[in-house]
Amino acid sequence: MPSVLVVGYDPQAIPGIDADALRAALDAELARFGEHGIDAGMALVVFDGSAEETLLAALAERPWDVVVVGGGIRKTEQLLPLFEQIVNLVRRHAPQAALAFNTSGGDSVEAARRWLPVG
Repeated sequence: MPSVLVVGYDPQAIPGIDADALRAALDAELARFGEHGIDAGMALVVFDGSAEETLLAALAERPWDVVVVGGGIRKTEQLLPLFEQIVNLVRRHAPQAALAFNTSGGDSVEAARRWLPVG
């Protein structure tokens, strides 16, 4: 079974949003991976000193086929250093994994499937 790690920004760290609703949407997207026969996990990071530790722990869980980096991290100019850190950590610690990028939390499955073998 293919495996995908989704890296997103922790909703608890985003001021002014309904963190519980956003987390529910992220969990629903994880469930959608299962519907496609894909084993998926999630690493939620924040822009502080803990991001590297959180991501390294997730990358060490298993050999991931694809790592999807969320649009919330990529599209937010202030988070560019975090995005670069994530890409470089994946390259170093999961070189076998393809990198994929979603446009929102609702199309992570499609982003990952672009890089998974057809089967």
